Amino acid sequence: MRKVPTVVGYRLLGGVGAALLAGAGLAVGALPNGADAPWWSMLRHVAGPALLCGYAGLTLLAAAWWWAGRDLRQGTRAARLDLRHGTRAGRFDLRQGAPAARLDRRSAALTLACWAGPLLVCPPMFSRDAYSYLAQGAMVLADIDVYRHGVAALGGGLAGEVPQMWQHTPAPYGPVFLALAGGVSAATGGKLVLGVLALRLVALAGVALLVGYLPRLARHCGVDPAAALWLGVLNPLVPLHLIAGAHNEAVMLGLLVAGICLAFERRFGAAAALVTLAALVKAPAVVGLVVVVSLAARHVGRRAAVGRTAGVAFGTAAAVTWATGIGYGWIGALGTPVYRHSWSISSALGRGVVRLGAALGTDLGDTPMRLCLGLGLLAALAAAGAAWWQRRRLGPAYALGLALAAVALLGPATRPWYALWGLVLIAAAAPDGWARPVAAVGAVVLAFVALPSGFGPDGAQAALAAAGVLVGLAAVGVLRLLAVPVRLAEAVAR
Repeated sequence: MRKVPTVVGYRLLGGVGAALLAGAGLAVGALPNGADAPWWSMLRHVAGPALLCGYAGLTLLAAAWWWAGRDLRQGTRAARLDLRHGTRAGRFDLRQGAPAARLDRRSAALTLACWAGPLLVCPPMFSRDAYSYLAQGAMVLADIDVYRHGVAALGGGLAGEVPQMWQHTPAPYGPVFLALAGGVSAATGGKLVLGVLALRLVALAGVALLVGYLPRLARHCGVDPAAALWLGVLNPLVPLHLIAGAHNEAVMLGLLVAGICLAFERRFGAAAALVTLAALVKAPAVVGLVVVVSLAARHVGRRAAVGRTAGVAFGTAAAVTWATGIGYGWIGALGTPVYRHSWSISSALGRGVVRLGAALGTDLGDTPMRLCLGLGLLAALAAAGAAWWQRRRLGPAYALGLALAAVALLGPATRPWYALWGLVLIAAAAPDGWARPVAAVGAVVLAFVALPSGFGPDGAQAALAAAGVLVGLAAVGVLRLLAVPVRLAEAVAR
């Protein structure tokens, strides 16, 4: 009996899962609502079966990723055993003292292509942010100040695709991303389908930066580059949210990782410029500048490191803001995520207190929400500060990853894809220990918490999603049973 190669097996399993999920997106994705909606939006009448199939496919994708990780760990253990017995079956990495694993940039890119390819051509998934990006890009083209007005000022069908609660919310993004969104809107003429596809190409460019620089950063941090690629690039949140959702985190993280990698290579000016560009996509990346300063201080002294990094950062921000012509409103827009409609642990607590007060006949107004958001922000800053305080023991990149993970979890706005802020750097810099398995389990859990539509589930939808997970697990179990005769035949042949 012939055995399918392991790599082919998990690529095929994940590709089938992604195809099922992409097909389900035609009925239950973040579909457009306007009169010019594509023909496939008529498939909404099969939403129930589609949701079940989508979660079955998502389960297959998650299982394929876990399978790839197990194969990687087994290969690493085998190579170490070969080295221990004096053979050179595994190529030895003199810097980190461990055999280099088989998963390299090319292999990771091919695997991600198998898993993300079907999701490139489906409707937006798990969020309607892509429509916000397109509408804000159109506002840039129309010379409407995106930092003072929400998409309601644009009007028309494109703005109508943005959820009502965000209609009057200014853009929270920096001029780098808004310029990219404006370019997409100009190139696609405001067409929804073409615009979403173009945004995904922009996201792919960011993911390509991750594939290129994450292994380099891992080597500087003494981490197996293959393990970094598995956890940081191939985890389900990347194809689901960076590709299918077309989120601008792809560009932010690609620039951030590239900048920190260059800082390790003592190219501090370029590092500061890239990290600043990442922050001009989304503000959380600005904390990467402290890593640049920390690494530069080892060579030029703390005062010179702060001065040079600040000079490059301010110069880059000023040049980009001038070149895009969008203005400095992004500074005032930094507070946009602190918004009572944003979902987070702290806002959920605030809503709970308000409802409890209402049940007791007391109108507490906005006070509980403001208090809980403030406490959540303080908790995030405290956790981030504690992680950075331990940077000498942890290393600056790992400390930054933990800090960003704390901000994503405890901050005033939380989304599943925000976990990638910290997870990518944890993948590149965390040593073997508790952080890597916790991050891996967290990525799997977060992959299942959002519906493809981007909205919260009702009881029937939750039941269908759970049934889909069970169907996916049953399919994986059947595949494992089918593999047993192959293993028995191999044992007999020996």
